[in-house]
Formats: sequence, C-alpha cells, structure tokens
Amino acid sequence: MIKPTRPPRAALAALLLLALAAAAGPAIAAAESTRANDTARFLAGLPVAPESPLAPLMREPAWQQHARAFDQAWESLERRQLSRIRAWSAANITAPQPVALYMFSGPDFLYVDAFLPNRTTYVLSALEPVGQIPLITEATRRSLPYGLAGLRASLSTVLSYSFFITKKMRSHLAASTFRGTLPILYIFLARAGKTIEEVSLVAVEPDGTLVPGGSEAAQATAPGVRIVFSGKDGKRQTLYYFRTDLSDDGLRKSGFAKFCEGLGKADSFIKSASYLPHYDSFSRVRQLLLAQSVNLVQDDSGIPIRFFKPEEWHLRPFGRYLGPIGEFPGRYQKGLNDLFHRSNAPRIDFGVGYRWRPNESNLLLAVRKGGS
Repeated sequence: MIKPTRPPRAALAALLLLALAAAAGPAIAAAESTRANDTARFLAGLPVAPESPLAPLMREPAWQQHARAFDQAWESLERRQLSRIRAWSAANITAPQPVALYMFSGPDFLYVDAFLPNRTTYVLSALEPVGQIPLITEATRRSLPYGLAGLRASLSTVLSYSFFITKKMRSHLAASTFRGTLPILYIFLARAGKTIEEVSLVAVEPDGTLVPGGSEAAQATAPGVRIVFSGKDGKRQTLYYFRTDLSDDGLRKSGFAKFCEGLGKADSFIKSASYLPHYDSFSRVRQLLLAQSVNLVQDDSGIPIRFFKPEEWHLRPFGRYLGPIGEFPGRYQKGLNDLFHRSNAPRIDFGVGYRWRPNESNLLLAVRKGGS
C-alpha cells in the first residue's frame, strides 16, 4: 500500500504520538483496545467477557431487550442479504484490490464489508459527524434504555431496506446518548465478527497528510477516525471514516482526494448516494473514483454510465433497471436501460439501494480493462 508522504511537522507529530504510546506501556494500550472492543460488542447486543467492567450492565432489561432485537435483525439480514451478497462478490470480483473506497457512505461498513470483504484498508466518507469515541460508564446507566433505543432507531432503515435515510439518521445521531457515526461503526464491526484493536481520531491536512485528530485539526481539515481491527483469521485491517464534503468545492478545500490518491488503486462501492455523482458539482469525486478504481460496484445512484469510456471499462449489469424512485426525478438513464436489455442482465437474489426489493434492484460492476 502506498501511503501519503509526511511533511516534517506531521512526522514530528507522529513520532510524538509513538513516544507517548511507548512511555505509557503496552498494558495501557491493551486496556484501551479491550475497552473499545467490549464497548463495540456491548452496543451491538453481543456478550462481553465476564471480567469486563461492562458485564454487570448486561443484566439490565434494556440491554437484554436490545440484544434480542439485534439478534433477530441480524439473523434475518444474514439470511436474506449478507450471505447472498458475499456469494455474489466471490463469484464476480475475481481480482480484488487491497483498498476499498466508499463515497457517500455514512457509517455503512455493513454493506461495503459484504460486497468488498477482506480488504486491507477501507475508506468511508460522508457528511455525518464522527462523534467522540464512545464510553460506557456508570453515569450512562441511567440513560442506557434511551441510548440503546436511539441506536436501534438509527439503524432501522439500513437493516430493513439496505440504506440510511439521511435526514432521519442525522436526527437520531444528534439526539442519541451515543452520538455520531462511531457507535454505528462499532456495531457493524462487532456484528461482522471483527475485533477492534485500536481506535484514534485523525484528520487530513490540505496536502493529503494524515495527522492526529483533535479540535484544532478538525476545524481546518477533514476530521475522521481510524479503527484497526482483525477478523477471525487475525489479519489486521484498517477502517477510516472521514466527515468531508465530496462536492467539487469541498474536495478543492480539503486534502481528502489527495489522501485517497496516495493509497493507490482500489475497489470502489457506491450505493444509495442520492444521485449526487450525476451532478456537475460532483465531477471531482467522479474523476477520482474513475481514476482510482479497478473494480467499481454501484447501483444506479452512482456514476452515470456515460462517464465510463468503452475502451477502458468492461460493464456487467445485474438485476433489473427500473429507473429511479419518485424522490429522484430526472435521473433516468436511457444508456443504462439499454445496457441491461442488451446484456440480458442476470438476476440477483438480494435487494440493494433505493429499490430494495430483490426483483427490482440493480447493480453495475465496472471492471477496468487490463486491471490497472
């Protein structure tokens, strides 16, 4: 993986962080990672270790109700969606890249992990705030029923229909005890069977350099979070989420595009993006994804088909293209419709995007010719 180069000031900041971590000792680092992983499991309605400080809170009726609700939701989701998506991905993406980019994502690690599993690095980006690293203490015990119910409300549409309703999600995230995208990322990681090892707030400077986060950095750059986690195979992976404006003006002011460019070639995913990549004011993010991607998976709310040059891309449609839902008039693509009919697109047995019913959903897999 190619990493962005660090200017001297960023290098000094990174060295300082390493020195502080070394001085604190491995015991503190281990305690922090254990606390983050326990918090993720607790918020996801999964049991924590008996010796965990959170273990007594599992006896609370509110947590037990929360755990039952999530167990039922994930059992259904795994059966009708996630297992089928993973099978589709394994059959159709034959040359995966180590980096996955998911623009307009919100905190949706759930679906990018299903469509693009086992990547070394994930980069998610949207306008939703990062929030603070969640802590569960005795002080939150009184607000626990309210906080857990707020998390379930935030996740209700993505668990039922495969996408967040942005306005509702932002309202829930702002009002909940557990605010921002981080608690939701924690839940998705825990429910995906991941173990969180490190969590740190970060930010991207205008030149694309990743620096430690904090209030001063967040004011001038794209604030974000870096989560190092591992799956059942023990392989270390990294998830970044950045709060950033992906419009042309937003990308011009931030270093987010440069950060992504420094990661090298990638696989990309776009779903339920409010058709923003269709607008002229989002041309830069279109260009970024078309330049970086080797495999690009999207529904029709992603990059319009007219931007894929035939000499550069092999386009494979799946499912049915019925055009946009009523909330997004004027986004019908005749060229995409022609491709679906001309290719006799194979059906998919899962739902995705705004047309979330399996017999109405569409996917486009764009594969770069030559693989680079």
